[in-house]
Amino acid sequence: MRRRRRIPEASEPSNDRWLVSFADFMTLMFAFFVVMYATSSINEGKYKVLADTLVGIFNQSEKSIKPIPVGQERARTRDYDASMEDDGGPMPMEDGDPLEQITRNIERAFAGLIEDGQLIVRGTESWVEIELKSSLLFPSGDAIPNDHAFDIVEKIARILAPFDNPVQVEGFTDNLPISTPLYPTNWELSAARAASIVRMLNMDGVAPKRLAAVGYGEYHPVADNSTPEGRAKNRRVVLVVSRFLETRRSGATRVENRQGQAGMQTAPAPQSGARIDGAVKAPALMVGSGPR
Repeated sequence: MRRRRRIPEASEPSNDRWLVSFADFMTLMFAFFVVMYATSSINEGKYKVLADTLVGIFNQSEKSIKPIPVGQERARTRDYDASMEDDGGPMPMEDGDPLEQITRNIERAFAGLIEDGQLIVRGTESWVEIELKSSLLFPSGDAIPNDHAFDIVEKIARILAPFDNPVQVEGFTDNLPISTPLYPTNWELSAARAASIVRMLNMDGVAPKRLAAVGYGEYHPVADNSTPEGRAKNRRVVLVVSRFLETRRSGATRVENRQGQAGMQTAPAPQSGARIDGAVKAPALMVGSGPR
């Protein structure tokens, strides 16, 4: 006789109900991780475009005439030349001696830096030197210009662009040795810094045929390298503007000894105007030690 299957009573509890709750829980967990994965996935193509765009924006030189000040940044010019706040082109040429105009415009545009001793203007009838401390233009031990250098060199280029006078950029360092893959000695560092300024001047409108770059390394100090103050003075970049088209070096004795030689052609100048009388000197204040 076949045994009859026993039907469980309704009041008897089921041992399989946990499977329903477990299945619901696993479904929710799966949905949760799918959502998390979807929100964390990145389109690499779009991310690269966005990253490149942001890098390009933040690495651009400042183009605003009056940027918003950040932190405790010190104003670089105290007596700003209002004539430089136009369309960004070269400054107009006035009547008078070219070197006198260049000196006057540099002194107006960089009055604050001159008072602080970070920029020095000096010269004679034959040449004008614009000396800048390396810390204004470059990081320590490098020839890649910093952000402030673009603004400074752009203003200098606007002053120099209207004239035909030769401009020689000279780089100098202190006597502390350097040995890196890019700059094995101070020769390479000083020459690379001079070349960087030459390229910036050319990009900002100064004719390339007027420009030359020279690196003197540590071998033409103007102060004692045994002190931090002296080394800071020796780390410099000098822009030498010559009166004569054939002259690429402005050493006072060299230039003035050649004034009487045949074939010396003076750079064109506007009609009339007085020549520079003697040396033009800006205040030369002591500066503290800074980066190379």
